[in-house]
Amino acid sequence: MFDTKIAFVLRDDLAPWQALNVTAFLTSGIVAQAPEIIGQAYRDAAGNVYNPLTIQPMVILSADQDLLRTIHRRALERQVICSAYVEEMFATGHDAANREVFAKFAPEDAKLVGLALRTDKKIVDKITKGARMHP
Repeated sequence: MFDTKIAFVLRDDLAPWQALNVTAFLTSGIVAQAPEIIGQAYRDAAGNVYNPLTIQPMVILSADQDLLRTIHRRALERQVICSAYVEEMFATGHDAANREVFAKFAPEDAKLVGLALRTDKKIVDKITKGARMHP
């Protein structure tokens, strides 16, 4: 049904609240990159209106730090724009601080905790090879 695939890869040692937080932030990056994936508003039987959701399913994967770095490298090599979250962003309180701390690290020394990408299905599968379904 979709030519593209959305995948999240989370570091496998995150606390549940961290995994949820990172996934929420990374999702906003995917939506900003591809606003066309947002569907129509939802309405319940009483007529209440709810926010629209994405029209495309998403897969959440898990990887250790080394594999997460490999996945990041593969995405960069293929010039796939990702959403990325580094460990130091847990200690910040707003977007400007997040971008400031993020800018301090190169791909090889960043303590990544999560990546998200949306591109052709086959490319996503190649990039995320080795990651497993998140528990």
